[in-house]
Amino acid sequence: MRRTTARPGSLPAGAAPASVDGAADGGGQGPFAQSPAPPPEQAVPDPVDPAAQVLRTEFPFELPRGYVDDSGTVHRHGVMRLATARDELIPLRDIRVQENPAYLSVVLLGRVITRLGTLPLVHDGVVENMFASDLAFLQDFYRQVNAEGHTRAGVTCPHCEQPFEVELGGSRLGES
Repeated sequence: MRRTTARPGSLPAGAAPASVDGAADGGGQGPFAQSPAPPPEQAVPDPVDPAAQVLRTEFPFELPRGYVDDSGTVHRHGVMRLATARDELIPLRDIRVQENPAYLSVVLLGRVITRLGTLPLVHDGVVENMFASDLAFLQDFYRQVNAEGHTRAGVTCPHCEQPFEVELGGSRLGES
């Protein structure tokens, strides 16, 4: 049987790290002392690992026409947050969605739009009174935000080898 010497930073089984004064308290500066791990707030994210990046959950937008409230004020700038599974499931219980599946996008957008101009609250009643072009814009924006930023993929034509983009998104909100 061949014996090897311990590598720096490793300890034999059952051994405690020694301090400079020989005590086995683990807090010393000896050859086997372990440096404390940095606190989580000082940890540096790995630039190669996309999971280590900060998750962006809110996205600003500007409506093509704008929502006109009861006083005649036009609201164009807003913020949409990422949708959760709950956001997509709860509208399915709504009687309006059960009677008319096209209403799903109205209820869903009313849940994920967090700000619109100076309105104190955004809800499905606001969304259903938007112009059709603004609703179409928000539906597309929802798909882009919730599909990692876009719903298009770059492809190459097999015949002429020219690059172009194809749409991958579903036809309605909540579909992929």
